[in-house]
Amino acid sequence: MKMMKKLDMQFIRYANLFEKITNVRTKHCFSYNEGIVFIVSKELVSRALGQDNRNLKKVSEILRKRIKIVGLPSGEQDIENFVATIIYPNKIRSVELKDGEATINAGLSKAMLIGRGKKRLEEMQDILGQYFNVKKLKIS
Repeated sequence: MKMMKKLDMQFIRYANLFEKITNVRTKHCFSYNEGIVFIVSKELVSRALGQDNRNLKKVSEILRKRIKIVGLPSGEQDIENFVATIIYPNKIRSVELKDGEATINAGLSKAMLIGRGKKRLEEMQDILGQYFNVKKLKIS
């Protein structure tokens, strides 16, 4: 699994704040749907969230953004759960990955996944490109 993660100074600050509050090292963080998603080892997700989601709420309050904490995918078999966690509370039916092309079967939330001016579609394509080497993303 090839990962080329881009971090700018703002996201490095976010990562440092996240680690200071949660005592969990983040593998990566990125923006999606005007919120911030932090990637941590799967076994550390509950520790990062904190008791009663205390850490999640604290980071969210400080940054004044919606925050999600997602487990690091360990391979292509994790793509569906990875996408579902990032887009929650929206729901998807399935995610198919074939020859560098991913198709998200969205059902009713198709417009929510595409976003105005295809903004969310492009963000998700970039995210899946970094974690699953996806070159093209389709929503159906």
